[in-house]
Amino acid sequence: MSNDDKDLIHEGTDPSGSATLGGAPAESDRNSLSLSPNGPLLLHDVHLVETLAHFNRANVPERQPHAKGSGAFGEFEVTGDVSAYTKAAVFQPGTKTRMLSRFSTVAGEQGSADTWRDVRGFSLRFYTSEGNFDLVGNNTPVFFIRDPMKFPHFIRSQKRLPDSGLRDATMQWDFWTHTPESAHQVTYLMGNRGLPRSWRYMNGYGSHTYMWVNEAGERFWVKYHFHTNQGVENLTADEAERLAGADGEYHRRDLFDAIGRGEHPTWELSVQVMPYEDAKHYRYNPFDLTKVWPHSDYPLIKVGTMTLNENPTNFFAQIEQAAFAPSNTVPGIGFSPDKMLLGRVFAYADAHRARIGTNFHQLPVNQPVNNEPAPYIVNGNMAYQHTGDAPVYAPNSFGRPYADQEGPVAEGWEADGEMVRQAYILHAEDDDWSQAGTLVRDVFDDATRDRFVDTVSGALAGVHPEVLERAFQYWHNVDEQIGARIKDAVQAKAAAGDADPAPDTILRESTTNART
Repeated sequence: MSNDDKDLIHEGTDPSGSATLGGAPAESDRNSLSLSPNGPLLLHDVHLVETLAHFNRANVPERQPHAKGSGAFGEFEVTGDVSAYTKAAVFQPGTKTRMLSRFSTVAGEQGSADTWRDVRGFSLRFYTSEGNFDLVGNNTPVFFIRDPMKFPHFIRSQKRLPDSGLRDATMQWDFWTHTPESAHQVTYLMGNRGLPRSWRYMNGYGSHTYMWVNEAGERFWVKYHFHTNQGVENLTADEAERLAGADGEYHRRDLFDAIGRGEHPTWELSVQVMPYEDAKHYRYNPFDLTKVWPHSDYPLIKVGTMTLNENPTNFFAQIEQAAFAPSNTVPGIGFSPDKMLLGRVFAYADAHRARIGTNFHQLPVNQPVNNEPAPYIVNGNMAYQHTGDAPVYAPNSFGRPYADQEGPVAEGWEADGEMVRQAYILHAEDDDWSQAGTLVRDVFDDATRDRFVDTVSGALAGVHPEVLERAFQYWHNVDEQIGARIKDAVQAKAAAGDADPAPDTILRESTTNART
């Protein structure tokens, strides 16, 4: 290489601007230290060893579910008044709060396509004046199961076979048909919502039932609904499949580019509020994650607007290491007897400890912005924040404050009875099929039902005969007519040996469907 060529390579760069991990000037980021130009490399080339060793450890384990995704920062502004229901500072009139969002697919791994049919994660962090408040939900108001014991089994049924390492329709339907409570969510998944046009064009839901407490100590049950102001739009199966091959990062690119252009997506937050005592006698179990509360019983109350207006500057540091957890709550917001929520309260934070590290909460993206006293949690791998030589135990005699409240918990509820392992006690209209049937009959229109039958019958192709028979009964239980149509379609496709592709258009949902 000539000197002119070397000058061209270095033009516009600062060859002295790099450093070793210890902070000393690095001698070269291009050439390793060797014994003569063509000789062996030398182990005491500290910069080379550091560079390679760190590169070997650069990836953290991917999330089990929700591995593939991205997000952005923004702001939440309260435009309504729900102070009668909660004392949480983040929801007081006129409050503006910096926030972070992450959208994702549930089953896909890091390398999977954004446009595969799947539920989409809708995770939000509010950096409130009282600490981090995380709302970790989906683009559907329900979920597949109602007990966390089933969650690892469900996720494994959506992943890969132990022998071939391939995804398999039989094990998905085997789990679903053995788990009737999944019917409501599977109906959403096989409908339009399973293929959102992009993250900007889908709704988000807290899904679980939470508790709100006001300044007077009055308690309420609440569900969160984020409705997109861009309009709910979905892809057909044909368009989603084409995009999966043409651009596997389609949804990530869409959000990043839109924000970069100044087209900041917004969502309106509304809540359903149920008086505390209503839960004891409501016709459905209000804490069952597979159920919705009809809006006719508990209408939506507007709270405020979420705007995403700031792209991450470093994806790994700000998105991949973002550790959302339902355990992050603030005064005025609490949990409910929802078993899935209570299981997630432990599991999410523990997953972050395993995936990112013991002190994941000390990373900038996970730190709260308020100046509350430091917790009595010390040491651990990669500890950075600390309290100096202050006492690390409580109570103590040396002035470090500690918490010592006694008595009833503001965000708590009463419970009594024997320790048991069983499902929820049924309320008057509880069952696994009726709300899924209502979704098919009363929310879907004729065109949506046609696509639904085509989608389900296609998804059942190649399923083991025993499981296939249960799947036919599964959809018969949801709706007798739709079940018969699915069975006929599966048998017709099996006889023909193929399936017709759906039309290549974007689906725009009606207002009724979009607000569900």
